[in-house]
Amino acid sequence: MYCRNCGNTMSENQAVCLSCGVKKGNGNTYCPNCGTNVNPEADYCTSCGVSLRKGLGASLVGGGVNDQNKLILILVCLFLGEFGIHNFILGETKKGIFRIIMSLCCGIGYILALIDLVKIALDTYEVNPNKLI
Repeated sequence: MYCRNCGNTMSENQAVCLSCGVKKGNGNTYCPNCGTNVNPEADYCTSCGVSLRKGLGASLVGGGVNDQNKLILILVCLFLGEFGIHNFILGETKKGIFRIIMSLCCGIGYILALIDLVKIALDTYEVNPNKLI
């Protein structure tokens, strides 16, 4: 793992970079996977292909999360989350289809949506299109 601010090697357990003092994950100059210098506006590293954008800002149309987009996402999750509509908005198609099936078969889609709602509100929701749950 590499510091996104200065490009120096970091341990997985470090909370801040020992070279520059920046919190882990902050910065946009270097790739966290391979340490190569990247364009600050890039979505993916051109050397290793890893996504440089994590969390909600990577998937919302318009290129980022502001308070209004987050509020809309929370409302969609609250009212239509049982059917995974918020997952489709975030680009997680597999998870959205899984939520529809779970809602129709077992009725537990709303419980899963409430978990997502809390994660979205606390900014801990990580967008991963390949993950089912």
